[in-house]
Amino acid sequence: MPWRGPAAPAVAVPSGVRATILDVPQWDDRPLVGRDDELARLLASVDRAQEGRACAVLLAGDAGVGKTRLLDELAVRAGDRGFRVLTGHCVDLGDVGLPYLPFVDLVRPVAGEPLTAAGQPALAGLLSGRAPVAVPDAPAGEAADLGRPLPQLARPQLDDGRLQLFESVAGLLTELAAATPLLVVLEDVHWADRSSRDLLRYLLARLDDDPIALVVSYRADDLHRRHPLRPLLAELVRLPGVERLELGPLPDAAVGELVRGLGQDVPESTVEDVVSRAEGNAFYAEELLAAGLAGETLPLALTDVLLARVEQLGEAAQRILRVAAVAGRQVRHDLVAAVSGLGPAELEAALAETVHRHLLVVSTDGRYRFRHALLREAVLADLLPGERVRVHAAIAAHLAATPGAGTAAELAHHARGSNDLPGALAASLEAAAEAARVGAPAEQLQHLEAALALWPAVPDAAERAGRDQAALLLDTAAAARRGGELHRAVALLRAALDLLGADGDPVSRARVHYTLAQALGRIEDQAAAHRESRRAMALVPAQPPSVVRTWAAATHARTSYDLNRWAEGDAAAEEALAAADALGLDSAWADTAVSLARVRGFGDRAAVCARLEEALARARRSGDTDVEMRVLFNLAVVPYEAGAVTEALPWIDAGLDRARTLGVEWAFYPAELRHLGVVGRYVSGDWDGSLRLAEVLARVPEMSAHVRAAGLLVQVGRGDPATAERVAWARGLAARLDAHVLLLLATAGAEIDLAAWAGDPATAAERARSAVRQVHALWGSDRLAVVRLVATALAPLADAAAAARLTGDDAGARRWVSAGEELADQARAAVDDHLRAIGGFGAEGAAWQARVEAEAARLAGRVEPRRWRAAVDAFGYGHVYEQARSRWRLAEALLAADEREAAAEELRAAAAVAVRLGAAPLRAAVVALARRGRLASDLPGAGRVVETASVFTPRETEVLRLLAQGRTNRQIGAELYISEKTASVHVSNILAKLGAGGRTEAVALAASRGLLPTAS
Repeated sequence: MPWRGPAAPAVAVPSGVRATILDVPQWDDRPLVGRDDELARLLASVDRAQEGRACAVLLAGDAGVGKTRLLDELAVRAGDRGFRVLTGHCVDLGDVGLPYLPFVDLVRPVAGEPLTAAGQPALAGLLSGRAPVAVPDAPAGEAADLGRPLPQLARPQLDDGRLQLFESVAGLLTELAAATPLLVVLEDVHWADRSSRDLLRYLLARLDDDPIALVVSYRADDLHRRHPLRPLLAELVRLPGVERLELGPLPDAAVGELVRGLGQDVPESTVEDVVSRAEGNAFYAEELLAAGLAGETLPLALTDVLLARVEQLGEAAQRILRVAAVAGRQVRHDLVAAVSGLGPAELEAALAETVHRHLLVVSTDGRYRFRHALLREAVLADLLPGERVRVHAAIAAHLAATPGAGTAAELAHHARGSNDLPGALAASLEAAAEAARVGAPAEQLQHLEAALALWPAVPDAAERAGRDQAALLLDTAAAARRGGELHRAVALLRAALDLLGADGDPVSRARVHYTLAQALGRIEDQAAAHRESRRAMALVPAQPPSVVRTWAAATHARTSYDLNRWAEGDAAAEEALAAADALGLDSAWADTAVSLARVRGFGDRAAVCARLEEALARARRSGDTDVEMRVLFNLAVVPYEAGAVTEALPWIDAGLDRARTLGVEWAFYPAELRHLGVVGRYVSGDWDGSLRLAEVLARVPEMSAHVRAAGLLVQVGRGDPATAERVAWARGLAARLDAHVLLLLATAGAEIDLAAWAGDPATAAERARSAVRQVHALWGSDRLAVVRLVATALAPLADAAAAARLTGDDAGARRWVSAGEELADQARAAVDDHLRAIGGFGAEGAAWQARVEAEAARLAGRVEPRRWRAAVDAFGYGHVYEQARSRWRLAEALLAADEREAAAEELRAAAAVAVRLGAAPLRAAVVALARRGRLASDLPGAGRVVETASVFTPRETEVLRLLAQGRTNRQIGAELYISEKTASVHVSNILAKLGAGGRTEAVALAASRGLLPTAS
């Protein structure tokens, strides 16, 4: 458990108690029953780790089903294989967050080793409950000593953020594993705080070729629909080397074997009774049997059974259990001694009794813990309200009076439980400060909101807090913004406005108005943001210059530009720059400079970047991290939009590194940087890197869900069979967050591309039309992004039109052409509107515009290689995959123009990229075109594409040939001398193998894949 003072020594436990414990027969010494298969799977992971391949198992099971017993057995078996075992436990303290608690538990046993003290000084802060100590960058040549650390990018001289802590923990495990293979066990992560979940996520992505096996257990029955662990588990299980193991109920036979092994000469009637009541839960069985053996009437409810065991104890031992239950899953000896009110001898005897009766066990660090969490919950539930309040009060008094006895978060929890609301308020504020110091913004927000809830009940709250309630609301909103909870920030700021009222201090109201404007702009409510910034401007005069007025003007410039109110924005920006210079307000100057550079610097990239770098220097000098992250984001966006993707990536990496350092990874601009990194790596051809950015640390606020959704393009491009499920998730979230345009674009782009590769033109067209309408409604004239969606959707429409023309289906061809022309016109309108309202656009926009025109020509049935050549050249700015896809279509056009040698050259280039990226659908399409055109068979990956004969039977091949000629089932049957019913069966088989929804679609799919038989 983290402490407020220096690292605490191991708790001194009376020697008599330790001696007594050693003499107690261990309840858990019994053989493991009914878990052979699960143990074998866990040991297989241990064996993989011993071979040097890090792996992880997520062990799920209901409370009491036997997770801990299984992990105990695993630890013994791993120890027999030469593994070192480290264990960390999570603790349930209600709403109180204890950042990194399981990792404190994990690291403490090795805290005294030279590796921890000398090699990982950042861990000292973790063990002491304070901010991690600053860790200097490793000198050149020494970085490898940390395993495989993240690249050392720009960071401040003193780094007290989470990056050092996360890397230190990973480095420690790596170094320990270099000497001895490691089994790392984290128990009960359903109680883990968000910071611990983030660190777990980091480790699973960070550890790779190390002899480390990590097992994480959690209660499956505790995971309600909105439990914060649920999305993390869904993400982790997709990481390489991570598997999920569900620990189900034991079979009745195994429960019977367990019961018989727990006691001597247990009557069969008792065995049958316990088996029927336990329903496969090992802990239930143990407790039922224990209560029954003590002569107690077996109650129907497990809680009653557990309390029956408790009631067998003496009063002093029961008092110990009540204190321990209120304190938490684990409790220090000194706290029990101080709160129980027992003398030394009576305390020792009572503790020995609880241990003898297997209700408490002693941890390796000397703390006491309940043998099972359900037992603690039963004791806690049985406490009378007044008794619980008294115990909370005693614990709170002990924590307050004893330096280093616990954290402010624990003190706040117990103060609230004792109805000491003033004390709880003060402790909550201190806990928020502690969470901020260790880079845990989610916990900081949680504690600040707890303080806000207590505020009305504490008469001198403002005096205790050192600020008024409106200021606390502002601070809480700032914490929400740092954690990426933008909607929560908006609600808090509106509450501050309500509190201040229309007659409140104008300066305070103006500050809230412009802060609210910034938050609203980040949730896509630009009109409301502009109203708020205008209200802020109206509340404070321009002269004399003031900080609040300057920031109001800087914010108003930004919100005006967002609505294309150029003159209004220019006036506000001019005022903000002048006032910022006069006041020496570097943060407002930098923010305004970014706004001006982005809207007035188009076409002069060097000048824009120079201005932005000056803004970066000023933002860092001011210490305003929000402005600094905005500048870093724009320093990455400017080269990206100009087509210099490789120049953007270092800025992205530097910005993300800085965000980790500051503990603001999911604030608005860091999230946008990560999204840009996912897209930038996708574009540049680093698909593995793109997925890592999208999936690692992917437990994100909803407003940052577009980061994960952006990774769907890689999965679609690779033909990942899990893509459809992930797309459905993104679609559902996008429908709920209907104003989140970036999430909409990412989701629609993946849906349309997935439909295109599946040969589903109807879905592609419908998704494109819907997205175009939504983006137009939300972004108006600045909707150039829809050109990409239209271009992608035109591909299957052109395929369908070509197939219809091939089969003589003129009506079908006209229908697909009409749908495609409608979309193409919408893309052209978006380009025209953008040029009128915004001005020119970058290389990516030009490339997609070229693709639209090339696909439009193909849609109309025109063979125009020059248009596809233009698309290939346009995507040459750095979009590796789309250039390869355009080469494939260029080769198709060249074949139609009988330029076979040129077509073969384009196909070779496209195939090489497809193989390098793992783009299976594109590779298959390229090879199919080569075969259809009878081109050279030396394409990369050609040998791995199935032949037509391995897809269809000879009879199905004949049916497909006639199907392509537009024959009905009756005509096919007559020509092949088979019945119409048999012909129908063959047609159904063909549709199923191609995944087609109809005959025309089947022909189109077969043609695109080179499976269409030629006429004999």
